[in-house]
Amino acid sequence: MSQFAAVIDVRTPEETSLGYLEGAQLFDIQDASFMDNLATLDPAADYYIYCRSGNRAGQAIEIMQQSGFTGELVNGGSLENAANQTGLTVVQ
Repeated sequence: MSQFAAVIDVRTPEETSLGYLEGAQLFDIQDASFMDNLATLDPAADYYIYCRSGNRAGQAIEIMQQSGFTGELVNGGSLENAANQTGLTVVQ
């Protein structure tokens, strides 16, 4: 996991209140602040993005690419899948 600058959870606050990966940055893709949150990131860095099923993570990756992100952007799929892939703890 150390190759990623950040792990980003793009679910809603209601979803993340039920659990999220330890250390994940919570950037709700449905919130007006999503683009402002992206602007705080290094566009050349690598990011691991997850949501509930992978759909919104894929949308976030498209937006990031269109916004000039050039690093590796990995769709981690669901919280459970992301936890398995990264080895990070789910915080309840």
